[in-house]
Amino acid sequence: MIFKAGKLLRAANAARLATYLIALWKLFKHPQAPRSAKWVAVAVLAYLLSPIDLIPDFIPILGQLDDLVIVPLGIALVTRLTPKPLWESLLREAELSREKLPRLWWGAVLIGLVWLVFFGLFIWWVVSLVAA
Repeated sequence: MIFKAGKLLRAANAARLATYLIALWKLFKHPQAPRSAKWVAVAVLAYLLSPIDLIPDFIPILGQLDDLVIVPLGIALVTRLTPKPLWESLLREAELSREKLPRLWWGAVLIGLVWLVFFGLFIWWVVSLVAA
């Protein structure tokens, strides 16, 4: 019975996280949202969707802990930067549209390109060190 309750709790938390992420996306697209809240929302979404973490997941405990700390703190910061009525309306919209997630191919391509640029710069740096 405990196993089923834990599984149910994880599913509920995942659904709630999906709602918050959709609300962040809607906030980014909303014309009346404060600019600072938009920037933080984009940063949280980019961090969460990025294939590379601040601390890699294969490091025990710390690898998962960064996701469990950074994303909720980012969401909390966005909610503080956004006027309460606006955030509540975006959250209600996100709850209603949770079943149909937006397709963000351009966002995934952009994040991939940023990491490719960083990787290219790293390779260039290593080659210049070896050549020197």
